[in-house]
Amino acid sequence: MRGLFGVSWGKGRGWIESGKVRVGDRVVTDVTARVAAGDAIALDERAPRPRAGELSDADVVFVDAQVLVVNKAPGLSTVPYDDTEVDTLEARARAWLERRGKAGRGGKGPRPSLGVVHRIDKETSGLVVFTRTWLAKQALAAQFRAHTVHRRYLALVHGDARTRTFRSMLLEDRGDGLRGSARGTPPASAREAVTHVERLEGLEGATLVACRLETGRTHQIRIHLSEAGHPLLGERVYVRGFAGPVLPAPRLMLHAAELGFVHPSTEREVRFERPMPEDMAEVLARLRG
Repeated sequence: MRGLFGVSWGKGRGWIESGKVRVGDRVVTDVTARVAAGDAIALDERAPRPRAGELSDADVVFVDAQVLVVNKAPGLSTVPYDDTEVDTLEARARAWLERRGKAGRGGKGPRPSLGVVHRIDKETSGLVVFTRTWLAKQALAAQFRAHTVHRRYLALVHGDARTRTFRSMLLEDRGDGLRGSARGTPPASAREAVTHVERLEGLEGATLVACRLETGRTHQIRIHLSEAGHPLLGERVYVRGFAGPVLPAPRLMLHAAELGFVHPSTEREVRFERPMPEDMAEVLARLRG
């Protein structure tokens, strides 16, 4: 967009996410979408903003009066990046609850309450929990702050990765404009990040690993594995300096497979699991070769 229309990345991103850009005969709202050579790209600044998509019943893993657990598809933001982004997991979850409430109340019902206590990256698939009451939000937020929530991810990484624990102090800017681990004495702004990595299967030029988060810093799995020389397949940010061949993948190969927490009402631990989605399973099958 920057080269084609001579605008900033932020402006171009806003156009894409608000439905102003067409590739061929389709509107594209995913800023990570790839464009093939020869594709015709058109801009219509008067195009209407797209409405939020649908959350299917199959995407709803668990729901009760306190929490809503859903399985996020890749390419969908958990919450809006800015005021131009309409179609998010939060919007779809709220619309699903609203439809469900109206169906149970003869077409009427108040706007559902929905609290955000964590999020996963746009390209990452998998489990996300929302809260439905103020008390549930307070309880879940406290568990995330105390790092007692169980979070296990599946990832496909470059090279021959081994089982190990990464522990570092993360900075918002490691010196090149990217997040990363501090070297030497960390400044006061650094935050501890701990990732437990388990090797599951060696593949052709890659490894299937499981990552259990002890902390939940922004991009910590991606950063820790990249700094160890094993960037995720599909990685486009934390891949600087990687010397090996870059294996193709349609998106970031990271899936939030397991999520567990103490239920705010019953005070019993609940745990949910979802298998990796089809696009990631296809890459895994190809690497098994």
